[in-house]
Amino acid sequence: MEGSVSARHKWQALGTLCVTMFMAMLDNVIVNIALPRIGRDLDAGISGLQWVAEGYSLVYAALLLTGGTLGDRYGRTRVFRFGLALFTLGSAAAALAGDIGVLVAARMLQGVGAALLTPGSLAILRQVFTDEKERARAIGLWSGVSALGLSIGPVIGGPMVDAFGWASVFWINVPVGLLAMVLAYRVLPVIAPRERRIDLGGLALSAAGLGALVYGLIEGPGRGWTDPVVLACGAAAVVLLTVFVLVELRVAEPMLELRLFRDRVLAGALLSGLTVSFGMFGALFFLPLMLQGVMRWAPTDAGYAGLPMTAVIMLAAPLSGRLTSRHGPRLPLVLGIALCAAGLGGLSLYGGHAHYWSYVWTLVVLGFGMGLTFTPVSIAVLQRVAPAQTGMASATINTLRELGGVLGIAVLGAVLTNRLTDSLTAALPRLGLPVDHVSRAVSALTGHGAGPAAAPTPVPVQAAVDTAFVDALHLALRCGSAALAATAVLVAVLLHRPAVRRPAAEPAPAGGSARRPTVDHSAE
Repeated sequence: MEGSVSARHKWQALGTLCVTMFMAMLDNVIVNIALPRIGRDLDAGISGLQWVAEGYSLVYAALLLTGGTLGDRYGRTRVFRFGLALFTLGSAAAALAGDIGVLVAARMLQGVGAALLTPGSLAILRQVFTDEKERARAIGLWSGVSALGLSIGPVIGGPMVDAFGWASVFWINVPVGLLAMVLAYRVLPVIAPRERRIDLGGLALSAAGLGALVYGLIEGPGRGWTDPVVLACGAAAVVLLTVFVLVELRVAEPMLELRLFRDRVLAGALLSGLTVSFGMFGALFFLPLMLQGVMRWAPTDAGYAGLPMTAVIMLAAPLSGRLTSRHGPRLPLVLGIALCAAGLGGLSLYGGHAHYWSYVWTLVVLGFGMGLTFTPVSIAVLQRVAPAQTGMASATINTLRELGGVLGIAVLGAVLTNRLTDSLTAALPRLGLPVDHVSRAVSALTGHGAGPAAAPTPVPVQAAVDTAFVDALHLALRCGSAALAATAVLVAVLLHRPAVRRPAAEPAPAGGSARRPTVDHSAE
């Protein structure tokens, strides 16, 4: 059964793809709820904790495009299965990690696996569901499950951390991954590979450029923005990513088809995915630290706090599919991004002593906005590229989403840490402490040095840290909100273009050469 799939296997195949995507998306956020406990048990500061999250996301983002290329070259199903095996192995290694370095390395192995399996998921889905209406429903379900994985992570992660420790958020992937591997061998169709050169230059340049950029952003607040290492990372990122763009414009088979961005609808949809991830991942990384470190919530309670967001995402995802079918991607995308901006901005109005029910409305707004944005991005991009470009298109969507998450954590983390350090540098001398206690006070929030032998943090110092952290988080949330608001306006402009409709009732199917995207303005 090569290149096709029987009707009996269609929904089984979709279930397998949904399970793996749920697991990959879940791992983006479920770790966040465990970060304070990881910080205490592994004696890690805020920079180390950022790398626990960044190690996965950075490798995932850097290798997604290559994962799409490998899938085309060696067979999408074969590479999908191999990536699933690596992801499961990395999860077991992370659960067994005894220090922060091993944990970061295991997270990177998870990222390699996820980068290999994700591009093939949407490409296999397109191969399985050949009917347009059936495919649209399948994409809606696939996107909804991905969104559910992002939103439900803190909800199930909190009770797991409380009951079984932080390693349980990695152990959960092992039985799920093994089951998915069995299903992948039983129900997924074998898609024949096609001859394609691997863009080794693009892989090296993108991975090195993104690595230098994110490393500099993470280390900048601690080392100082004028530190030679930070400046060298920034300069290297600019040079490497510029050369990457030039190389991709010239090679015969690029890992990233930059000409896709000439289509304003494609550019608007991809920008939406990038910026929503920027704002949401950045905010969701630091909220557990506030709930647990400042408000003294248990991990279970902090996880349950996200239930309203999860419920609303589950309601909004199907609605966004119907809105996209009737009105095109512009309405759900612009509305969803604007709601995310309003939710982040609203959350910045509440301090460490706010009652949960006073700000729960912001979580509802955030959930509704996130739920509206996932499906239209995938549908808009998939409708406007040739079938041969499906793997690249899927990889591009997820690369930009992950890149947005990486940059969100790094940039908003830099904003937060820089503001926090400045505030404590001014506050601690008033408490009779020297300025060199700032790093210790900041680490106290994440559990660094809070083991049994460590001296307890004095109450006035802890209060100063809490106050400074809330103030810094508010600034980071407002920066994320501003970025989302600007994106909503830009996407509204990009997707507002006179529709060029054909006389026929149905739009022409996507087609075209392997070098240029097919543009169908009826999707607008």
